[in-house]
Order: sequence, then C-alpha cells, then structure tokens
Amino acid sequence: MIPNQILYISYDGMTDSLGRSQVLPYLCALSEKGWRITLISAEKPEVFAQGESEVRGIVDAAGIDWQPMSYTKRPPIISTLLDILTIKRMAFKLARQKEFGIVHCRSYISAFVGLAMKRRLGCRFVFDMRGFYADERADGNIWNTKKLIYRLVYNFFKRKEKDFMSGCDAIVSLTNAAKSEIMQWNLPNVTADKITVIPCCADVNHFDYKTQNQQDIEQWRQKLGIDKNAFVLSYLGSVGTWYMLPEMMDFFAELLAVRPDAVFLLITHDSKQLILDEAARHGIGADRIIVQPATRNEVPQLAMLSSASLFFIKPVWSKKASSPTKLAELMALGIACVTNKGVGDVDGIIESNPLGVLVNGWTRNDYAEAIRKMLELPADREASRRLACEMFSLEKGAAAYDSIYKTITH
Repeated sequence: MIPNQILYISYDGMTDSLGRSQVLPYLCALSEKGWRITLISAEKPEVFAQGESEVRGIVDAAGIDWQPMSYTKRPPIISTLLDILTIKRMAFKLARQKEFGIVHCRSYISAFVGLAMKRRLGCRFVFDMRGFYADERADGNIWNTKKLIYRLVYNFFKRKEKDFMSGCDAIVSLTNAAKSEIMQWNLPNVTADKITVIPCCADVNHFDYKTQNQQDIEQWRQKLGIDKNAFVLSYLGSVGTWYMLPEMMDFFAELLAVRPDAVFLLITHDSKQLILDEAARHGIGADRIIVQPATRNEVPQLAMLSSASLFFIKPVWSKKASSPTKLAELMALGIACVTNKGVGDVDGIIESNPLGVLVNGWTRNDYAEAIRKMLELPADREASRRLACEMFSLEKGAAAYDSIYKTITH
C-alpha cells in the first residue's frame, strides 16, 4: 500500500451541484497538500452530459484521476445493489494498479465498498457518514417502513451502519449532536477521538458580500420588480422533502401583517406553480411571491437582495446529523438567518450569530416574536461573515481531512 494514494468514492455525482460545491473543492485542496487522489463518482446521465467537460477541467487541473460511472435509479433497491457491485469492481481493479493507502467513502452506499477493501486489502477506511442515512430515508418517507420490504431494508442498513463505524479507521460527522448520539451507542472500536466533526462548508470567497457587484444586484432588483424599500425575505434551495414550505408561508403571512411591502424571494429550481399554489392556500397574493432559479454564480447576487433569509427544516430525529449548507453560505454573505430549533448544531450556531433568529415553534405567536427580533437585528454583516469563516471555510474543512489522513496513515 502507498500511504498517500487515496481512493475517494462518492455516490453523489461531481456534475451535480452538491458534488461541485461540497466534494470537488475539498479534493482539490487535498491534492494540493500532496495526496494523490482517484475519484469514483456515480453520475446522473442527463446532468453528466451537460457538466462533464467543466468538471473534467477542474479535476485535470488538480491532478485528480476521475473515474465516473452511471448512476441508476430503477428499479428501486435493485438498482442501488447493482451500482454497489459496479463501484466494487471498479475500486478493486484500480486498487491493483495504485495500491491505495486510504479509501474515503462519502455516505453509506460507498461505505459497503470501503469496508470490503479494508477487510480484504488492509487499506485505511474513512467513513464520511454525512448523516443517519436509513433514518433520514424513513423520516423523509422515502422508505415507508410500514411496508415489509422497506422495513427490512431499514433494519439492514442500521446493522451495516454499526459495521461501518466499528470497522473503519475514522468517522466524519457533520455535527456534534450526531457525534454525541453515536457515543451513546457503545459500539466496539468507536471512541470519541475516532469521530471528527466537519460541518458542511461553503466557499466563503464566492459567498462574500464585499465582492458582489452592486450594479449586478440592482439589475436583479429591477428585473424582478422589487421596490428598493421593500423588505425582502428570501429562501435559498430546494423546497422538497425536509423543508417546511407551508410553515414558511405561514411565517411570511405574519410578516405581511407587519410589513405589507414585503416580498418572498425563493431562489430555487423547483416548480414555481407549486410554490404559488402553496402561497394561495395561505391567502398570499402571487404579486408577493418571486420564484427565481439561479446558477451558482448568480446565487450570491440574488441573495444579496435579502433583508433576511428564512428556512424551516423538519426537526425529526435524523436531522441531528444535518448541517445546512445554506446556513454557511448566507452567514458568509452577512445575511440574517431565521430558522427553527432541533436540527443538528443549528441552535448553538444561530444563538452565536449576531444576525440569527431561532423560531421556537409553529404558532402565530412564535412567528410574531421571531419577526419582531428579525426586524430589530443590527446591521452587522462583518460579524456574521467572520463567524462563518471561522466555522465553515473550505480551507478549515480540507485541513481537518488532511489531519485525519495523516493520523490514520502514521
């Protein structure tokens, strides 16, 4: 085995927005630190066709050997098992050529291969868990555990979760809350120093309010028809599965009672009609709602129109392990964040953020109190950004991974 040879396996595609923002920047930084990285990723064919050349340029420039494979979605369960077999064949073939010292697995699907490589080849295995996979799928109703097949799948993954944690050399958790939960399980070979907490980081150079072009921001304001004195409540990202759109509309309706000039700007690629229909159910006129998709480069410009940004996440058990990327990005832009309790480490982060407001519950009184605090927030962009840079910078995340690699190979 060659210690600095790394096989990184991701079941998320590099041509997906998540792969570009949450995987490639880390890998490029680690490559600069001298780690020789081979990357296997599962790519969605339609997205891959559009983004392959751009990603290929990034990985080639960083000296990363990218080995993409096709992600399959159907039939459910069987397609995933077949993908695991494909990854396994690729990984072992590459291992014969490169003698990997470390196999770094992002989430649970790729961890099946990592554990097999650890046992058969003796390489170090990093289990980058990302979240409580099986519980997230159950909590999100992706797996209906009332049905026997999904209950069996859930129980299987919960058993494998323990195997991954006990059998790996290092665990990466997104939150301290998840680390605390795992430590209560009393698993063999799982100690506190085996678990490193690395939250979802942001490119704080990309999301920097000081570098945004004011002319571009004003052009967006004019294009979207937003009055310069209007209170702009924004939302960034997908509105599906975990995000509580009805409750966010309730909040916005309460805001309109205080600030009739307010508009709700949703920066998302999701269905405009779905969002307008939800607004109508809450008595909110379509003239108060703006739905605007954006490229990665456009997101900071659009977000800078915000007076504050709102996101509610279902506070289910599995969300102990979640770290919302949007929180890091918004804080780096110095934008006030309004969110709910009970998700990962968010409570403590918001309480330490001068531009943060926690909503205590889902009643009109809870919303009214949060709106009062939101409207009284100080204009302290730099303090919010400074906290984001301390907690969520890609450089800090890459340094933490670099430390894990060095620790388990020495």
